[in-house]
Amino acid sequence: MTVATTDAALVLEDGRIFRGAAYGARGRTLGEVVFTTGMTGYQETLTDPSYHRQIVVQTAPQIGNTGWNDEDDESDRIRVAGYVVRDPARMPSNWRSTRSLDDALAAQGVVGIAEVDTRTLTRHIREHGAMRAGVFSGDALVTDEAMLEAVRASAPMKGADLAGEVSTAESYVVPARGATRFRVAALDLGIKTNTPRQLAERGVELHVLPSGSTVDDVLAVAPDGVFLSNGPGDPETQTAAIELTRQVLGREIPLFGICFGNQILGRALGLGTYKMRFGHRGINIPVLDATTGRVAITAQNHGFALEGEPGQRFDSPFGKAHVSHHCANDGTVEGLRCSDVPAFSVQYHPEAAAGPHDAAPLFDEFVTLMEARHAQTH
Repeated sequence: MTVATTDAALVLEDGRIFRGAAYGARGRTLGEVVFTTGMTGYQETLTDPSYHRQIVVQTAPQIGNTGWNDEDDESDRIRVAGYVVRDPARMPSNWRSTRSLDDALAAQGVVGIAEVDTRTLTRHIREHGAMRAGVFSGDALVTDEAMLEAVRASAPMKGADLAGEVSTAESYVVPARGATRFRVAALDLGIKTNTPRQLAERGVELHVLPSGSTVDDVLAVAPDGVFLSNGPGDPETQTAAIELTRQVLGREIPLFGICFGNQILGRALGLGTYKMRFGHRGINIPVLDATTGRVAITAQNHGFALEGEPGQRFDSPFGKAHVSHHCANDGTVEGLRCSDVPAFSVQYHPEAAAGPHDAAPLFDEFVTLMEARHAQTH
């Protein structure tokens, strides 16, 4: 047996071990190790519910320079299972900072590791794929064999039903800013704070519903539209959300989905999903619009994707549909449009904070869809 001599260790399920210094809380955490390529926005990343049960590696070498503030959270707390960085800031410097990133992680019990060669680690994940891992420090730093055994005994991401673990327990309302133009029912599969904000700015009153809501719960809101949020886990497990989506499509209520919502809509239309090798995570990912040929630089966070080809047209139980967007890097399906019912979705994040904002007009498209439906029915 060998005992680690450093302060902390990141142990991957294939046996690779990265040594480093304890960062944030001390202890043990398990999850799927993934990397994100954003050079800014670490606070938004850490608080994104879609990162639930994932150990996030920052590819940007310097992290924590702007500290932690009370305005930029995308949910009520840090959601990542663990955190891996190379060069943490010794002292934060920003006029909005109220504490250091290290202090924020420690206060919320998030176990991290610093001084890791994140370039080598990222290349390893790209080559071998996202996999189960664990961060160990303090009293939890035991023999390599024991740590590896704990990692290999943890649950995989494929087949994981996680949306209910991050969804709201009770429904709540986010009022429109100014006059209320439309009412939307949002299925919370892991919704980010900036999404209701974006819709509220467009005169939408948002009724956020728990992930287990039924079509009767949705109809009780008397919505002009339905929104499917982002979220964590394997979309194949979301049988209730998929059935709810089918019920909404059958009633021809305008529907808009992002990220996890794109996968839910796709499965409702009859497409399959699969687990990606290492996923798309970052704020610099190019997406091509099949209709206009325009490229948008987007924020993304997903490890599963829809089966399909760029520009593919297909028949669904609700009429014709097509793959409207794809990733310029690898051809991954990045959006769907229905021709015969008022529904569309994208795999990326138009509500993105800390950016980019190329895709923000998609919220306007949703409003336009509701306007057209309202004019048709009235």
